[in-house]
Amino acid sequence: MSVTIKDIAKVANVSYATVSRALSNHPEVSDKTKKRIQDLAKAMGYTPNAIARGLVTKNTHTIGLIIPDITNPFFPEVAQGIEDCANRNGYQVFLCNSNWQLNKEKEYLKALYEKRVEGIVIGPVSNDVSHLLDTVNKNVPLVFAAYKPQIEECNYVATDDYKSAVIAMEYLIKLGHRKIAFIGGQHKVRLNGYIDILQKYNIPVMPSYIKYGQFKQESGYQMAKELLIENEIPTAILAGNDIIALGVIQAIEEFGLSVPNNISVVGFDDISFAALDKIQLTTVFQPKYKIGELCVEILLDKIKNPDNHKFVHKILEPKLIIRKTCKGISI
Repeated sequence: MSVTIKDIAKVANVSYATVSRALSNHPEVSDKTKKRIQDLAKAMGYTPNAIARGLVTKNTHTIGLIIPDITNPFFPEVAQGIEDCANRNGYQVFLCNSNWQLNKEKEYLKALYEKRVEGIVIGPVSNDVSHLLDTVNKNVPLVFAAYKPQIEECNYVATDDYKSAVIAMEYLIKLGHRKIAFIGGQHKVRLNGYIDILQKYNIPVMPSYIKYGQFKQESGYQMAKELLIENEIPTAILAGNDIIALGVIQAIEEFGLSVPNNISVVGFDDISFAALDKIQLTTVFQPKYKIGELCVEILLDKIKNPDNHKFVHKILEPKLIIRKTCKGISI
């Protein structure tokens, strides 16, 4: 069993309150008594209970982070920005992985609240975030990372997803592509950009060219196989993120086709894998580390200024990174 303050008080033959004050360096306790009790606590292997102490002080110096997919290199880069910024400011981070499961997201949210975290950063698993706003105690600020909810009454840091899709589609059309398919995941803002650019250039929107699944490589692979089997072969595919794009490329090659000679592929995020020599994926860059840093800066400001109820919205600029998975074609 762990050593408690009461155990130390019994051995030191002083009151519980005296031990508590000595360990917190209270000025009412003499230096001699402080040293004796602190030395005794160390010898007995006493470890302060941060949660219990937080219940008293209201300050646990912890924040929670819920990400939807720890296997996607995008989120660890965001998490690194969050952790570094938190650590610089004396905070620790509890990391939770919801694995794109709504029930796990809800369970982790409840667990973090029970641990008395002072703020929460979350990458949600779906477009419906009402449960997040309803569940979190109003005294615990929440910031959405890499996602812009449809409602304004929240804090978020995100890259302009719509613009990301627009610049990717404009690039493909500039290369001469007109038969462009879209393979995406749960969040659908990028789909809106895809559709709007097709309409801008009077290109028919073909529902059979649009596939939706999960932001996972296996999902991208399966959706691309279905697309290639069921339809006229597109000349380009816009993938919902880089992980999906890897699955798309795998399916294209298994189908006996080549990237980019037969089909061009564009992803989103610019994860570390995208720049590998054997991949060289053309993609739309998101400032992942910066997203994490800004989320924590917003949280800390909300924690320090609880009476400031103004919501913070930060939209960062995307950037097209041109590599070797796209090729121009004759119109």
